[in-house]
Amino acid sequence: MPNLRICKSNALVEAAYRLTLGGRRVILACIAQVRRDAPISDQILYEVRALEIAERSGIARQTAYEELEKAAQTLFERYVSVPYSPDGGSPAKRKFRWVQLVDYVPSDGLVRLQFTTAILPYLADLSERYTIYSIADVAKMTSAYGVRLYELLVQWRGVGYQREVELDWLRQVFQLEDRYPSIKDLKKWVIEPAVEQVNEHSPLHVTWDQRKTGRKVSHLIFTFAPKEETKTNASTKHKATPKQALDLEQPRTLSEAELSRLAYPGESREAALRRLNAVL
Repeated sequence: MPNLRICKSNALVEAAYRLTLGGRRVILACIAQVRRDAPISDQILYEVRALEIAERSGIARQTAYEELEKAAQTLFERYVSVPYSPDGGSPAKRKFRWVQLVDYVPSDGLVRLQFTTAILPYLADLSERYTIYSIADVAKMTSAYGVRLYELLVQWRGVGYQREVELDWLRQVFQLEDRYPSIKDLKKWVIEPAVEQVNEHSPLHVTWDQRKTGRKVSHLIFTFAPKEETKTNASTKHKATPKQALDLEQPRTLSEAELSRLAYPGESREAALRRLNAVL
C-alpha cells in the first residue's frame, strides 16, 4: 500500500476530542487524502474501504467491516474542542464537528465523508506549526489513546525528547471527563496501554514518570526517542567534548518572552524551563 502521510496543525493535535478506534482509522485515512497543494474545499468526498482498513491495520476483514459500520454511525456526532483567542481577545473554546456528511455503502464496505468547513484550516494549507507522520506508524495500534499519545510525541520532538504535562491538561485533551478519576485507574486503562502501543507499533520508544504536588500526582513526564537512536545509545557511550561540557555547564538563559512563546499548553513555567534548558 502507498505510504500515506498525516498532516495536522499542532492546535488540532492538542485539541480535545474523542473518537473510537475505528472512527480514528477512518478519519486518519481521509486526512491522508487531503491535498496540500490544492485550494481548500468542503465539497470533496473522501472514501475509505473496509478492505483498505483491514490490510493496513492487519485485522480481519469482518472486523474491518464492523468498525467501518460503527464509524459511519457515530462520526457525525463527534466534535473537536480547540482553544483560541479571537482577534487577540480573551481566550475562548471553539467546538466544531469533524464531518458534515457521511455515506455508508454496506454492500461495498465503503464510507464516504466530507469534512466540515471549520476543520479544513487545521488540515490543509499548513506552512507552520504542524505535525506530520506516516499513517503506517499508528495503523496497527489497537488503542485510541496510543494514537493520541504518539501524535503528541511527534509534535513535541521538535524541541527535545522530554515533555512534562499537567495531568488535568492530558485528561482534557483525551476528553476523559469523569472517567478514571483515580490515578491508579488512569495508569491502568489509559497511560500504560498507550505507552505499550507506542513502543510496540511505532518508530518511537517512550517511558514515563510522574511528579507530585504535595501528595497528589499532578504531572506526567514522557521521555522518548527514535528506536534506532535508543539502540545506538544503549550500545555506545558518548564522551562529551570540552566545548559540549562547557555548554552543559553554562545553559542558555531564556527571556520571559521566549519562555512564553515556547511553552506548551498545559505546561507549567518550571516544566518549560527544565525542558528548554535541556535542549538549548
